[in-house]
Amino acid sequence: MTIGLVGRKVGMTRIFTDDGVTLPVTVLDVSNNRITQIKTAENDGYAAVQVAFGKRRASRVRKPLAGHLAKAAVEAGSVLREFRAKVDELANLKVGAKLGVELFKVGQLVDVQGVTLGKGFAGVIKRHHFGGQNASHGNSVSHRVPGSTGQNQSPSHVFKGKRMPGHLGDARRTILNLEIVRIDAERQLLLVKGSVPGSRGRDVVVRSATKGQRAPVKQQPAKAQQASAKSAAKPEAPAAKPQPAAKA
Repeated sequence: MTIGLVGRKVGMTRIFTDDGVTLPVTVLDVSNNRITQIKTAENDGYAAVQVAFGKRRASRVRKPLAGHLAKAAVEAGSVLREFRAKVDELANLKVGAKLGVELFKVGQLVDVQGVTLGKGFAGVIKRHHFGGQNASHGNSVSHRVPGSTGQNQSPSHVFKGKRMPGHLGDARRTILNLEIVRIDAERQLLLVKGSVPGSRGRDVVVRSATKGQRAPVKQQPAKAQQASAKSAAKPEAPAAKPQPAAKA
């Protein structure tokens, strides 16, 4: 399934498995995802599903978008996102219908996209993990500075992309292969193992993982592994020599 959902990061908590193991999880609210448009290869050149999420006052919606949403009979949302889809995935979808957590299942790997925390202006030690200069005698107020950034007379300029102080965070990032450990169908919540970029209340996009979707490898018990290793290392017994026939 290539179609995803738009959601909101509720926060982090932990759950306990049947074995008593604690798992840190992030709670994602993906409720009220409504289809505003279905694009087909015949009309638009490609197949996709346009989804609205959240709420927005009608007075804050521009007239072209308001007409587009009125045609689909869908309430205006704060986020409008498009997902590429396969032709067979569009067969059971209708404009105005809602998408929910039934797109995913427990144990599935997903990619979650969000905007990281903005940390403002930062130096090279915090931004690029520089080690800093020597804290020895003679170094005066230069312990956390990047040092020289210039060049000689040739080329006599600083190359682009040099690691220097600047704005840190507030960037769109995607965390790959997060596992869904629990699904709350009643409240339309996804609990994924691990952390998700962004602060609480920020919008996120959840879709099926593009990498790492492989069947889990069943591990043999320790005793079975040791037995198989011993049998592999043990040399085979030589074949018995044929006995001569008895004389009459």
